[in-house]
Amino acid sequence: MKKRMAEIKRKTRETDIRLRLALDGAGRSRVRTGIGIMDHMLELFAKHSGIDLELAARGDLRVDDHHTVEDIGICLGQGLGRALGQKEGIERYGFCTLPMDEALVSVSLDLSGRSHLRYDVNTGRRKIGAFDPQMVEEFLQAMVNNAGITLHVELITGKNPHHVVEAVFKGLGRSLRTAMGRTGKGVPSTKGTLSR
Repeated sequence: MKKRMAEIKRKTRETDIRLRLALDGAGRSRVRTGIGIMDHMLELFAKHSGIDLELAARGDLRVDDHHTVEDIGICLGQGLGRALGQKEGIERYGFCTLPMDEALVSVSLDLSGRSHLRYDVNTGRRKIGAFDPQMVEEFLQAMVNNAGITLHVELITGKNPHHVVEAVFKGLGRSLRTAMGRTGKGVPSTKGTLSR
């Protein structure tokens, strides 16, 4: 059985990122981004997706979190796309409605090769520590653009921004785990391809 792994390196004037992932892992992670809440959320994502994830990121955090968060999304998307390859023998679709205390979030995705994000999550102007939850949408947009994923995320109910964002990342992990699950039945498309 082919190992589904990828390694991505990205260095710009704004960020320096190294990412390694194995899709058929045990959900182990070693994440260092310089942004505490992103470390936590990516660890949750790895655990719930079953992906082994190593990520080291250095960014211009003296400016703000934006470049680092977006570029992590780019690298994760590229890694997922590379590791999935031609997407033969996978489930393709995944979905999860995930509760986190008072928050309830719906995540649905299609490893279609077509990039689309619908992110219907409003946490108002409240921050999680110094982190702006609006950065989650930037992260997801960069990820889907680089992985060729159609992703719909909807906040059904919830007030606490930490709980909402945590439900998003856990739901993303669970949905991806289902979608990348092996079936051994060829490419799940009448077109015969899920490439871009």
